[in-house]
Amino acid sequence: MIEVDDLGYRYPGAPAPALRNVSFRIGRGEIMGCLGPSGAGKSTLQNVMIGLLQPGEGAARYEGKSLQRLGKDFFNRIGVSFEHPNLYPRLTGLENLHYHAGLYAREPRPLEALLEAVGLGDAIHRRAEVYSKGMKQRLVFARAIAHRPDILYLDEPTAGLDPGLAERIKEMIRAERDRGATVFLTTHDMHVADEICDRVAFINEGRLVALDTPRNLKLAHGQRSVGVEYRQGNATRREILSLGDRGERERLGRLISEAVVETLHSREATLGQVFLKLTGRGLTG
Repeated sequence: MIEVDDLGYRYPGAPAPALRNVSFRIGRGEIMGCLGPSGAGKSTLQNVMIGLLQPGEGAARYEGKSLQRLGKDFFNRIGVSFEHPNLYPRLTGLENLHYHAGLYAREPRPLEALLEAVGLGDAIHRRAEVYSKGMKQRLVFARAIAHRPDILYLDEPTAGLDPGLAERIKEMIRAERDRGATVFLTTHDMHVADEICDRVAFINEGRLVALDTPRNLKLAHGQRSVGVEYRQGNATRREILSLGDRGERERLGRLISEAVVETLHSREATLGQVFLKLTGRGLTG
């Protein structure tokens, strides 16, 4: 579906490239996460892939055709939400969607129902200028999916949202994937990437440093261990036991069968810990 080969980009006057030899493939109906801290190159990569920036090196291809050879129909097939909402502030939420939907040849979804779905049902007739940051973020997301695009580019789609609203947006992203859309999602939120992405790419200082499923990355670079809390007399004891050590596995079995175990937790690595291990840099850095 999407092929990126040796992509590079340097902003004019910048001392170092923003992207360096980035290559990957994304399949149809896949959610691909691009994970990295601010300034790592995530948004630059998205902007090159949608044609806002021209690559200095390499190419991005869609179904075998380079981005430069694609015509107007390509832009009918993509939906984009940016990290910083770009709206018409004097138009209402509904008017923003109507205006944007009119730019596409495709029949849009029912727009009032879409605004209701993202939690803006009571604000559809309010001007966007009075929306909070989270409301603007949801309006931009609704705008991106209004014309049922084949390819979605989402930049920090849950930033600034409370947990309930963030979960609603994540469910809608999964629904887009399930109907066959390809999703490229950039974020520095490891929990979002872990929960909804089929694969994640780690970007650091413009380079692709790892690419795999969240599970494979955590298994390959994490610690296979279990934390056990159990009662011993009137005290609560806690042990961390390695699943790779035979003696500690036997110890775990004895505790489960003989002790009063209160809690038992796997201690797999988080994507943030894996990123730190591979790059020496935190996701919020």
